[in-house]
Amino acid sequence: MQLRIINFKSITKALSLSCFLYIGTIGAQEIIPDEVVKEKVKDTIVNTARIKADGVAAVVGDFIVLESDLDREIAQLEAQGADLSGVTRCELFGSLLEKKLYAHQAIQDSIIVNELYIKSLVDQQIQGILAQSRQDIDWLVSYYKKDSEQALRDEMYEINKNGYLAQEMQKKVIDDVEVTPEEVRTFFNEIPKDERPTFGTELKVAQIVVIPEVTEEAKQAVIDRLKGFKKDVEENGAKFATKALFYSEDSGSKNNGGLLPVMNRKQPRNVKEFRDVVFNLQEGEISEPFETDYGFHLAYLEKIRGQEYTVRHILLRPELTPETIQKAQEKIEKVRDLIVSGKVSFAEAALEFSDEEETKYEGGRLTNPTTQDFNFELTKMDTEMYTQIQGLKDGEVSEIIQDEDRVNKVKFKIMTVTDRIDDHEANYARDYLKIKELALQDKQVRAIEKWQKEIIEQTYIKINGEYRDCEYQSNWLKIQ
Repeated sequence: MQLRIINFKSITKALSLSCFLYIGTIGAQEIIPDEVVKEKVKDTIVNTARIKADGVAAVVGDFIVLESDLDREIAQLEAQGADLSGVTRCELFGSLLEKKLYAHQAIQDSIIVNELYIKSLVDQQIQGILAQSRQDIDWLVSYYKKDSEQALRDEMYEINKNGYLAQEMQKKVIDDVEVTPEEVRTFFNEIPKDERPTFGTELKVAQIVVIPEVTEEAKQAVIDRLKGFKKDVEENGAKFATKALFYSEDSGSKNNGGLLPVMNRKQPRNVKEFRDVVFNLQEGEISEPFETDYGFHLAYLEKIRGQEYTVRHILLRPELTPETIQKAQEKIEKVRDLIVSGKVSFAEAALEFSDEEETKYEGGRLTNPTTQDFNFELTKMDTEMYTQIQGLKDGEVSEIIQDEDRVNKVKFKIMTVTDRIDDHEANYARDYLKIKELALQDKQVRAIEKWQKEIIEQTYIKINGEYRDCEYQSNWLKIQ
């Protein structure tokens, strides 16, 4: 959604700078070496070659901000591909102060640090860097100029911990922020008509999916193979992580030896079948093979710390036979023929024949995961989906598409465009959900600004040297 109005610039800028707080912390894949490169504070972020001794640039509550911290922050953002054009050092320094303020207040509010999660995150980051660089841990320690692997891990832990605290604190500030229909209406009506946002072309897309059946013989073959892994680990001393690295079909965890994000009993995220097995294991125990929608698993419970479980797993999916694949393809061909011949509508065929539970009861219509409605903005559509439906006229049925996903190695589908809305100025009735999201963002920004103003007044803050010359949106200098 492209916003072309001045009124929204403060909203989008505040949100983007807020996002800068966490790039390079929770989602970081690199730790930038401590290189101190300075320039005049009010210049753009392009560094000069002038070297300046490191010192204390600011104090925010219990946190010290060093001169080098801003350069490290900029380097982190650039390494992550962030677009910093037009963003000044003063603005980034202000966002760094916000990050420290959030972390300081998180400690005051006794927000608990999920230590296992942070350590797991550090493990994943290190493994990711090593996999991309094709180097070993000694190279990594040397590259980042640390004395030991533990020193590197300690620094990464602190970076991620502070980012985690800041993130949790910001979530706490805005968690209860909601907008009523009347607030949405008021927000929309207060936008001058010639400044209302323009939404791009939107499509409603539907699909019918046919999935080849898995034979009982194929399932049993996978179960037997997983039992073999379990026996090799328990009786022969093989490493579970090594088995996962070589054999697991879960691309998200296999490179980390099957290690999953820390599971928490109070904050369940995994599918129920997986949780039911893991939460009944003893520390150090390996489960029997069990099934979820993703395939068959072998789970290894490494640690239990209170409500937190550190788990590795191996995922295998049963092989499909040529016969079941052929049968599924013939089925989708017949379904397409029925629709094209006009004997059934696309929606009727989806309800009767589609194997995709999430869409069949909606006439095959796909839900946009971002907006939670059926509209997909053309310029923001997933590249794969765009490729599959480009060139289709409204109501036209695509040719048969062979596809795959995390659950199914092979599936067949047909697609259609059920509706098309051309570029248009925001319309309250038609675009209510998008306008509601804008109204919510606006209210969240105002809630954060109000919170910051109150907490800044209550917190010891000292800005040193040339950073006192910056013009901040928040009252960091406490001169107002």
